[in-house]
Amino acid sequence: METRLSRLSKEEKAEALSLIKTLNDPAIGDKNTPMARLGKLISKADSYDPLPHKGERLECQHDIYQNVWEQARKLRSSGKLLEFGKKIQCPVVAIHGDYDPHLSEGIKRPLSSTLKDFRFILLENCGHHPWIERSAKVRFYNILK
Repeated sequence: METRLSRLSKEEKAEALSLIKTLNDPAIGDKNTPMARLGKLISKADSYDPLPHKGERLECQHDIYQNVWEQARKLRSSGKLLEFGKKIQCPVVAIHGDYDPHLSEGIKRPLSSTLKDFRFILLENCGHHPWIERSAKVRFYNILK
């Protein structure tokens, strides 16, 4: 989260921290609205040079997000997630942007030592969502072909 926050303006960083505080407050009933706003700020921080957005809105469901990521956190911390990876029998390609706040080595190293048929592709000038990045979108879709 530190990397993401460092990419925001002073005002956006303060807003993000306030939203995180709100999301952690058990007294707050509607967490979908602050989570949606935080998601927009995070998306901005995760992007290198995004193409214009059509304003499409996705429904934000805080309770589902919390449940999924809590389970994922437990699987990661226990090592079970990588154990599951050993059962994968098809080729796996990880496409990662060099501007993604998640460090590429944190993806490449554990997966290359766990998966039998693994390939890692690093896209330049690309954040967390390559399909919206101006200079990475075409290459991303060509890789998928």
